[in-house]
Amino acid sequence: MASISDLSKGNYMRYNGEVVQVEELQHRTPGNLRAFYQVKMRSVRTGKIVENRFRPGDSAEILRVETREYQYLYADGDSLVVMDNESFEQVYIDKALLGESVNFIKEGVTLLIAFEDGTNPITAEAPAHVNFVVTYTEPGLAGDTATRTLKSATIETGAEVKVPLFVNTGDNIKIKTATGEYVERVKE
Repeated sequence: MASISDLSKGNYMRYNGEVVQVEELQHRTPGNLRAFYQVKMRSVRTGKIVENRFRPGDSAEILRVETREYQYLYADGDSLVVMDNESFEQVYIDKALLGESVNFIKEGVTLLIAFEDGTNPITAEAPAHVNFVVTYTEPGLAGDTATRTLKSATIETGAEVKVPLFVNTGDNIKIKTATGEYVERVKE
């Protein structure tokens, strides 16, 4: 067990039986009152933000977290199969770790996965942007580049995204994995 004063932004700790990441940490000394730490934490499992006050002498269970790069191979039910790029070991991780970005990753993409004590995956992060081929969209008309109107398009993973009117079937586009937003058309 470590003291609250040993915490810093980005640390993982166990709070009320749940794994949380420290988002913000402030040491406050209000007037003639005792000092305290105001800690803002994000639950790794639910994404919910929790705030709490701790006294300087309070203890916290700081978790040892290893972050490694893994290559996404394929989906298997509610799990994703990923491979360690160095040892070629295959690991199953839960799709829920990626949240909504699981719809915007494709095979061969490198994921950043954090493990608690080297065995339990607690977070997974997709790259910021991924390029996809548009498999179907309504054809665009000449001169449709002036407005910011969007239309639906289906990408190779089967997910639907909103794209500008000038994007056609077969075009390569860049998608923001966190939100599924269209970024730009890509030439490959």
